[in-house]
Amino acid sequence: MGSGCGRFLLVYLRAYYFMLTDEQIKNLELKANEIRQDIIEMLVAAGSGHSAGPLGMADVFTALYFGGVLNYDPKDPWKEDRDRVILSNGHICPVWYPTLAHAGFFPRGELMTLRKLNGRLQGHPHYRELPGVENTGGPLGQGLSQAIGHALAVRMDVAAGKLPKGERMPWVYALMSDAELQEGQNWEAIMFAGKNNLHNLTAVIDRNNIQIDGFTEDVMPLEPMADKFKAFNWSVIGVDGHNVREIVDAFNKAMAIFENPTVIIAHTIPGKGVDFMDWN
Repeated sequence: MGSGCGRFLLVYLRAYYFMLTDEQIKNLELKANEIRQDIIEMLVAAGSGHSAGPLGMADVFTALYFGGVLNYDPKDPWKEDRDRVILSNGHICPVWYPTLAHAGFFPRGELMTLRKLNGRLQGHPHYRELPGVENTGGPLGQGLSQAIGHALAVRMDVAAGKLPKGERMPWVYALMSDAELQEGQNWEAIMFAGKNNLHNLTAVIDRNNIQIDGFTEDVMPLEPMADKFKAFNWSVIGVDGHNVREIVDAFNKAMAIFENPTVIIAHTIPGKGVDFMDWN
């Protein structure tokens, strides 16, 4: 079987095997809204924090953690064959924390300690301070490089027999904002990942078109974003960032691509779910 046919078959079989029912999709949508409610309650309790980005990415995080995509075990959060999630734009951690809590990594009651002194849920995530957190957030533009390091290390460990062989090697997910692509470090990382064919790396870009100074295309245009990634040997999948079925399908397609890394460009609305906060 040719590589092209084999790849198509794997994409088809995985998409079919993990096809979610309408009821499962509805449950995921309800879960995303529960997470949005947690985000609002956390930020109100903290008296500060970012709301637009977390609300806009709730569907993506829900699809990743509860859509049958991610390999994780909250009872053994650092197991060797786990998938890794790297959050580059750490300020949207108010969506990550409730996602981890709903997944069982820590009690949901702890969510109300967001940004509290000596608490584990700080304004940016801290490496291993909280189960399931793989990197320390802070300056934008560094998460993709960190994720590439993880993906390369995993591939080397698999080749050396240091990781158990399962259905697939551990996957690394880099979640990023669109505006941080204005930083040069990311493009060095993108070139490196493409050159080294890091197929176990999937980047997810929150394409909400807005940054602190205005619209991205006014501040520093990023388009044609998809063509730029393709030029550096990445596969590109575009999705509606609020269509859970599309998002889950995109993650599954990415896992069936063995030639190169994949970027999922998720078109989102900042503040999604709160009518007076949409696009704010």
